[in-house]
Amino acid sequence: MKIAIIIDTLRSGGKERRLVELIKGLHREYQAKIALVLLSKEIHYEEILHMDIDIHYLERKWDKDPTIFNKFYKVCKNFKPEIIQSWDSMSSIYAAPVAKLLNVKFVNAMIYDAPYPFKPWSRKWTRSKITFPLSHAIIGNSQAGLEAYQAPKAKSHLIYNGYDFRRLDYPEPTEKLRTKFKIETENVVGMVATYSHHKDHPTLIQAAQKILEQRDDVTFLCVGGTKGAYKREAEALILDKNKTRVILADAQNPIEPVINLFTMGVLATYTEGISNAIMEYMAMAKPVVATDGGGTKELVRHKETGFLVKREDPEDLATRIVYLLDHPQEATIMGQVGQQRIKDTFNLSKMTSTFNTIYKKLLK
Repeated sequence: MKIAIIIDTLRSGGKERRLVELIKGLHREYQAKIALVLLSKEIHYEEILHMDIDIHYLERKWDKDPTIFNKFYKVCKNFKPEIIQSWDSMSSIYAAPVAKLLNVKFVNAMIYDAPYPFKPWSRKWTRSKITFPLSHAIIGNSQAGLEAYQAPKAKSHLIYNGYDFRRLDYPEPTEKLRTKFKIETENVVGMVATYSHHKDHPTLIQAAQKILEQRDDVTFLCVGGTKGAYKREAEALILDKNKTRVILADAQNPIEPVINLFTMGVLATYTEGISNAIMEYMAMAKPVVATDGGGTKELVRHKETGFLVKREDPEDLATRIVYLLDHPQEATIMGQVGQQRIKDTFNLSKMTSTFNTIYKKLLK
């Protein structure tokens, strides 16, 4: 099977990690031939460079560069894919007409979040309305996302993210990591998330500073890629006296040794599909405290694998973090239950096989 996949970038992020895992699974389990088309040369997940796939860089001169249509058409005409698959909203705009011109099945996988409220005539809303009619299959990684986008049910497929437990085959982290981040406390509350307005670092920072007023046994460590001035705005919220205990670090690769330092994993956010960060916490048996809403409730079981908290509520977030710090045995059990949930429901083989099944049905 030959598949051409187009995505904006492979910077550090959940949807990017999800695509890398899918490509690895398709290549390893089904020997699929893949042409990966990137609209920028930014690659955080460098393992993709060592795989036997074709990678094409079609850099845009500006956000809506119309020359990409012709360039992508030429890549696909030479590669002769049986499936063309997009991975975000702008790549769907480029992929849909090319698939139509070449009479190739188009799989639209742009739904990786669950916007609420979803504003009519917003960028993603408009692109979904343009591309859904041209799509042969529409993939969402959460039921909440499919509902938010109002994807046509006849074309819609829910495929949860898959975690590859082989990613845990890394050397045990040493004190070198603690030294790197200057962590001296027993407990580490961690959050893995891109510094952007889609994530809610301010609420976590407020919760952290409430907790630090009362205890000195915890450090808060955030890691993630940067977008614009958002990280600087978040850093400005940290009081001088807390700057060694609330740390905003850049993206780390690999991320698993860092998560292994965490006592628990946190995700404060505004909207989410299925979060790769939360999956990583759970796969590594860390209890989770995350903002309720979107697809997160499909992943985190409240009071079983962690806690769901109210949006933009630092008091609620702080209360749940403190509870887990004060009840380590219960936190350990939650982490173990969460790890089993990832193995049962969010494993890579299941994600890859479901994509493969959809491809085969379309080609028949």
